Amino acid sequence: MQLHSKKAHKVIQEVEKAVIGKDDCVQKVMMAILCAGHILLEDIPGVGKTTLALAFSRALNLKERRLTFTPDVLPADLTGFTMYRKETGTFSYQPGALMCNLFLGDEINRTSPKTQSALLEVMEEQQVSVDGNTYPVPRPFLVIATQNPAGSAGTQMLPESQLDRFMVCLRMGYPDIEEEIAIIKGRIARNTIETVVPVLNGTQLLQLQEEVRNIYIHDRVYRYIGELIHATRNHEFLELGISPRGTLALTRMAQASAYLKERDYVLPSDVQSVFADVCVHRLRTSSRARISRISAASVAQEILKAVAAPSVRG
Repeated sequence: MQLHSKKAHKVIQEVEKAVIGKDDCVQKVMMAILCAGHILLEDIPGVGKTTLALAFSRALNLKERRLTFTPDVLPADLTGFTMYRKETGTFSYQPGALMCNLFLGDEINRTSPKTQSALLEVMEEQQVSVDGNTYPVPRPFLVIATQNPAGSAGTQMLPESQLDRFMVCLRMGYPDIEEEIAIIKGRIARNTIETVVPVLNGTQLLQLQEEVRNIYIHDRVYRYIGELIHATRNHEFLELGISPRGTLALTRMAQASAYLKERDYVLPSDVQSVFADVCVHRLRTSSRARISRISAASVAQEILKAVAAPSVRG
């Protein structure tokens, strides 16, 4: 099978012009995009979440729309609404912010649960429903949402049903001192987003996504994925394990990991490299774990160590 993964690497190289020192995060976002998955960036303000999303939209040459969520944002701002046209005597559909290829939702946990839930249908079925009519969004369609975990004033935590629709949850973290100096120098000289040039388009991205879906997975690797998932459902410190949707997300991300490494088959190491990013935000720890200050991330790492990886030659 002929792979065009070098095109994906060109996108990564362009994004890294604007996002300095976060190579692993950039690669994970690219993997999720190759899987047609949605991305949740959870981190403190000012570490580059929005810059990362805008850089990807520019490098991929996608139609992008951005909405900063506040308590007064309404579902119709996302999905659109119907308007009565007096001159024709008919109702017409006025598209909302979701009618784009890449939707960037800033501070998604700052808006009401009703507005948050307006994203559920489009993230799963790539369509919106307004007044009994459905309208498909353009393809490809991706959501990159950000939320700030620091401070709770005015926030509405995303419910498990919505967290489950994000393929990965990523954290960027602070840059180290050398990276911070590079950021300062770059921003003073110019707007780093402007240095990013388009290297792909929507049609080409759909082609890459199809190639990722065809990456081969051995039955032993399928079983390994299943054993990891079932371990989350039977762990003493977890009261909510991974859903079948999460299983599919883990499988697809493992395929994307292999794709970026220019392999047409998945190894157990591919599964291991994305397990935490796919699973931690889907896990809910038990009261016993919370009392003992045991995090979902530490439980995920324990499961990775406890479940034996199969021997698959690469």
